[in-house]
Amino acid sequence: MKKNKRDSMPKSFSSAEEAGEFWDTHDLGDYLDLTKEADVKFNLKRRHFLIGIEPGIAQDLQRISESEGISTETMANLWLKEKIQEKMYKGVSSNKH
Repeated sequence: MKKNKRDSMPKSFSSAEEAGEFWDTHDLGDYLDLTKEADVKFNLKRRHFLIGIEPGIAQDLQRISESEGISTETMANLWLKEKIQEKMYKGVSSNKH
């Protein structure tokens, strides 16, 4: 059986970018014999901030987000982001005059 030639794999990479460059041009399948099982644990936490919303506003928001096919949380975040950007832009442009 003929073995494929492969570049030697670095023992370590100095950065994520260096590792990315290597794996962008190499196939992990050619290096499976050099892999080993790793015990990796992640502690991914997303921060949430609770704010009070009037019941009528919450119901309207839920109804609109459902009609748009997105979650109420996503809709609220999109609208808040738009409003914040609008206010920040107005603040920047009004400070120039």
